[in-house]
Amino acid sequence: MLVLTRKLGESITIGDDIKVTIIEIKGKQVRIGIEAPQQTVVHREEIYQKIQEENRMAALISPVHLKKIGDFWKRTKT
Repeated sequence: MLVLTRKLGESITIGDDIKVTIIEIKGKQVRIGIEAPQQTVVHREEIYQKIQEENRMAALISPVHLKKIGDFWKRTKT
């Protein structure tokens, strides 16, 4: 892991098109701004972990159950 020290207002650049800037420092919290192309996905770590867990759970659902859910959904919409 690369560890860098930055002061308020200073930035780091990742690759050619991602810039991370220190926006605010309050006690133990640091606000950062991220400039990246729109197609670059950026998540807080805890949100990313939740997405990964939900994806793992979704992968465990069998096609038979998905069909039953789809059939039920169709019946409730009409």
